[in-house]
Amino acid sequence: MNKLKQTLEKILKSEASFCDSESGELNYIKVKDSADSINEKLITLLANNKELKDKFFTKIKDVYVFNIQDFKFFLDESKVDNSYTQYANKIGLSDNIGLLENRSEVVLDFPFKDCVLEGGQSTEEGTDTYFKSNDKTGKYEEKTEKRDEIFFNQILAHDEIDRLFDKKALVNWKRFTKESKKEGEAVREIKRDKAGLIKENLIIKGNNLLALHSLKSEFLGRIKLIFIDPPYYFNGVKADDAFAYNSNFKLSTWLTFMKNRLDIAKQLLREDGVIVIQISDDGYPYLKVMMDSKEMFGVENYNSTISVKVSSESGVKVNANKPVRVKEYLLIYTKTQQFIYKKQFVLSDDFDGNYSYFVKNREDKPEKWKIVNIREAFKDIEKKEITPEDLYKFQIKYKSQIFSVRDISDKLKERFEDNPNQFFVIEKENKTTILWKKGEVVFFENKVNVVDGIESGTKYLSDIWNDISWDGIASEGGVTLKGGKKPEKLLQRLIDMSTEEGDIVLDYHLGSGTTCAVSHKMNRQYIGIEQLDYDENDSVVRLNNVIKGDTSGISKIVNWKGGGDFIYLELAKWNEKAKEEIQNARDLSVLTKFFDTLYERYFLNYNVKIKDFKEKIIKEENFKKLTLPQQKTMFLTMLDLNQMYVNESEIADKKYGISTEDQKLTKSFYSKK
Repeated sequence: MNKLKQTLEKILKSEASFCDSESGELNYIKVKDSADSINEKLITLLANNKELKDKFFTKIKDVYVFNIQDFKFFLDESKVDNSYTQYANKIGLSDNIGLLENRSEVVLDFPFKDCVLEGGQSTEEGTDTYFKSNDKTGKYEEKTEKRDEIFFNQILAHDEIDRLFDKKALVNWKRFTKESKKEGEAVREIKRDKAGLIKENLIIKGNNLLALHSLKSEFLGRIKLIFIDPPYYFNGVKADDAFAYNSNFKLSTWLTFMKNRLDIAKQLLREDGVIVIQISDDGYPYLKVMMDSKEMFGVENYNSTISVKVSSESGVKVNANKPVRVKEYLLIYTKTQQFIYKKQFVLSDDFDGNYSYFVKNREDKPEKWKIVNIREAFKDIEKKEITPEDLYKFQIKYKSQIFSVRDISDKLKERFEDNPNQFFVIEKENKTTILWKKGEVVFFENKVNVVDGIESGTKYLSDIWNDISWDGIASEGGVTLKGGKKPEKLLQRLIDMSTEEGDIVLDYHLGSGTTCAVSHKMNRQYIGIEQLDYDENDSVVRLNNVIKGDTSGISKIVNWKGGGDFIYLELAKWNEKAKEEIQNARDLSVLTKFFDTLYERYFLNYNVKIKDFKEKIIKEENFKKLTLPQQKTMFLTMLDLNQMYVNESEIADKKYGISTEDQKLTKSFYSKK
């Protein structure tokens, strides 16, 4: 067995993609994933070695069949893994239950789209290394920036959950108004309507899964629209806007991550509510199938898929061996069939040749109308040469006198047997229908609407949106976050087609705050949840700008002048504080020094062998040889994930240090006097 193990390790290490890029050791998860996907490189390596071929392949006639389960079992039993996993085994952190797709997991922490693209801290103090698309070249470039927080992805099995979804304590309450200073002002009360529902705009900082569950007691069945732009699944082929997840992030993990949050999000929706998810090519088909399931929203509640043009046909994308990808999707589901779509129109700036008849005397009865061609009328009235632009303006100006003739039923056509040019007027159910030339008269005024403050010829909104520009939105709202930012006009359309003033809009992947900024300008109540800090580009900064009269985005269209207010609050951290200290550690010496505080002050996984780790492992030379990210992950995995935030039920415990005022506001939020 030992000899075969050594042979397998040697063969696998010959392929760089199966090894950790920093330590050079085998990446256990990558090898297992490659076995599951029948990876060609893996199969070739194994088949080219006689010992491995005899062990892991079965010959059936002239065909060799790869025994996937036998191979994976051998990896587990013979401990073919890297030293990080070996140490995890020693201190009680190993997880040998099985593949994620065969279990039910809760994903606790995850990097927000377009921010931390590849987890891991550089050797420089307080910096975060990640990869970001260059807007000019389209290439992914390594970036190093100072960040307060670096996220790692960890899962928690349901049988380990006992406190996770309990209501959380809420702290650091601040109200922002037009008159308040940059840091906000103290919250004295939480406004409610006559029915007792909270009537405050809320920005919540903290883990979005836990925050959603904390909203349940007050907002169950109250939300009209949920819009999210979640982190996208990355299928291994470098997409234009994809980010490189660590090797633990598989499709099944991503779907679990999405499902955990969508389960509670659906409960928060009103019966006539709707959810809109922006998603790219790689995640769309899998998410659609999951959303169609009865356990989720159900195929009967699928509303539509909107294709949105989000970029131009330029840059390095044009060199790909496929058509240039410029679209993303808006996947739309309703909670029930009670949802009512508010019809939307888009501008049509071209002359519509179908509307070619002009009535000189519209005020008279139809049988006395004098009809001429629109071009003849233009020359007679405008007295100049015709251009398409002038003809379009003419249609708008004389919209009540210009009409087209639409096809009608054979039964109605019988009225024209004697005279095809005769007018017929039909009065039915308070509707007047005028027939002429074996057709129905439809005036151009029916096609004219005010869109974005402009009176124009329009057409019904379709499921292909290419009329919203994504250029020049980088600084909308006074914040300059580029990656993942949405045009305010996109959110304006979604909010307008699905809500009324006063309805509640929720975005639990808030980012720079576009959803809440547009909701504020459109007089909708909103709730935004975000875990990352964006410093000067944070949603709080943006909403402060909105209150003080931000003129960008849709402000001119909706005549926004400023005003209103919102409340900022945070989930009270506990083990989350420890996580942040671990992530910000410069080296192993800082981690070692922190360990005493870790097990004395915070809650650790009950499996952790604290004494062994403190007295033996942390001092071993092999442990010191692990990379700093691996050492940090070891410390992070010790944390009890049930205790990341303080539960509302324990808010008075002095060890958490929650102020009397925050305790009072938390109880008020959860309707406790």
